[in-house]
Amino acid sequence: MSVRSEIAAVTAAIAERSKAGREAYLARIATACDAGPRRGTLSCGNLAHGFAACGGADKAALAGDTVPNLGIVTAYNDMLSAHQPYERFPDVIRKAAQEAGGVAQVAGGVPAMCDGVTQGQPGMDLSLFSREVIAMSAGVALSHNMFDAAVFLGICDKIVPGLMIGALAFGHLPAVFIPAGPMPSGLPNDEKARIRQLYAEGKIDRAGLLEAESKSYHGPGTCTFYGTANSNQMLMEIMGLHLPGASFVNPNTPLRDALTRAAAKRALAITALGNEYTPVGEVIDEKAIVNGIVGLHATGGSTNHTLHIVAIARAAGIHVTWDDFARLSEVVPLIARVYPNGLSDVNHFHAAGGMGFLIGSLLDNGLLHEDVRTVAGGGLQSYRREAVLGAQGEADWREAPEKSLDENVLRPASNPFQASGGLKLLTGNLGRAVIKISAVKPERHVVEAPAIVFSTQEELLAAFKAGELERDFVAVVRFQGPRANGMPELHKLTPQLGVLQDRGFAVALVTDGRMSGASGKVPAAIHVTPEAVSGGPIARVRTGDILRVDAKAGTLAALVDEAEWAAREPVKGDLSANQFGMGRELFSAFRAMAGPAEEGAGVTVLSAPAEAA
Repeated sequence: MSVRSEIAAVTAAIAERSKAGREAYLARIATACDAGPRRGTLSCGNLAHGFAACGGADKAALAGDTVPNLGIVTAYNDMLSAHQPYERFPDVIRKAAQEAGGVAQVAGGVPAMCDGVTQGQPGMDLSLFSREVIAMSAGVALSHNMFDAAVFLGICDKIVPGLMIGALAFGHLPAVFIPAGPMPSGLPNDEKARIRQLYAEGKIDRAGLLEAESKSYHGPGTCTFYGTANSNQMLMEIMGLHLPGASFVNPNTPLRDALTRAAAKRALAITALGNEYTPVGEVIDEKAIVNGIVGLHATGGSTNHTLHIVAIARAAGIHVTWDDFARLSEVVPLIARVYPNGLSDVNHFHAAGGMGFLIGSLLDNGLLHEDVRTVAGGGLQSYRREAVLGAQGEADWREAPEKSLDENVLRPASNPFQASGGLKLLTGNLGRAVIKISAVKPERHVVEAPAIVFSTQEELLAAFKAGELERDFVAVVRFQGPRANGMPELHKLTPQLGVLQDRGFAVALVTDGRMSGASGKVPAAIHVTPEAVSGGPIARVRTGDILRVDAKAGTLAALVDEAEWAAREPVKGDLSANQFGMGRELFSAFRAMAGPAEEGAGVTVLSAPAEAA
């Protein structure tokens, strides 16, 4: 089925807007492809350094130009449950490369921090900017010009977007992303949320809370709720950078290892040395970006990707705006319910039909571009399949189920949970913001109430503890944008706001910070731009102003007399407390250079208009 006219129109608008930047980008990667790598033209000293630690056979292979060399860029550390399984992936990849007649080397590592550990802590101020550090680290890893393709080992929040940006800087190289999979299901996510709220109310102690959290996050693998990490995996598959069906296979299983071997061999098969050359800069085009946004809406994915997709696109010379997200949201239905948008986790989603069913249903309803390049070849139709273990222990594929095996979790696009996507754009005299509505009950899509203004999340938590928030209100938490303090997630506020909402109060959050991939049942207008530290309208709000957060009409407004509103001077926040400590002083240049949220909240070229790329 051809893509629907509305999808085609958004894609065409992005392509037209991006024409100059995209052409310049493609010209650069064509030049890079022509220039190398050609190991035979490296000086003997260069080459000797590049393979000094290799075995004899690999040295002999790398001495010429004819054997492909695979660079491994890894985000392994054993503190992150999602990344701990990567410890043994390089050995698996090296062996697979040898079987395929190639060589594989670990090109470099990138940092990987856990937002679950830093949530509500000073270290969270480094989180978003770690994306840029990861991109630059990937660039350093590949700068040795020894490689014909690269595989990227990363899963979690800023890590995959950072690796993507780094990969696109080397857009002439094929890139295959290799996931490690989610941990098996533990304590149900809704039960975990219930216990968090009980702790916020003082009804259980810390030991009880820690016991519940430990039963939720209990082993190697990605956290099982549908936050940014698992949204990343969906994006990599629907954009054609995973092998089909690879996203949600559990770690340390025979199928997981088989998929890792297959990914390494496939990366070697699509280099410029063969007949299927597939550079990542051509895989990620306007159609692939639109497919990613469609997938985000259809699954109720992470709000963080209204930043990350913009930044990824710009790294490929493509200019995406929140208006594109909004236009696509109107025509893309929500067809998955995974916590926090439902009660099930990603393991249940995978069992119900997973990515193969999701992609097939979206294709059948004209909601995805099928005619795209992918690392698997064959356009997006090849992603209607699910991965299985073959008779010899190899990765094999079969058609995904034609019908969902559990319509409480996953439905066809012809029978969705709701007709529009999970994210919406809000605009008004408070600026522009995004809101995730897939987990918010319809009767809470509009909140009109007095503002209570805070400059830190700690102020809000103290007010809750003191019993000062037992009323209808809109919490305004400002000076949380990228230039103020690195735009931390404010997910620590979720239990308290959830408690107040459950007590019958009309509650909403408005902030120039982020919330989380786990944004849930409380309506939250986030990423407000311009941010407060840049003099944005959010800095004019005073406690007692009536604010209207309206996800139905798509508006975000202070109901204040226009003349009074225009005459108000923006409040200037005291940022001294978040400039130092826990490494924050190292990121002062990033805060100074950060672009606005709608441009991806990146630094330097990543926040520049694509037309100037």
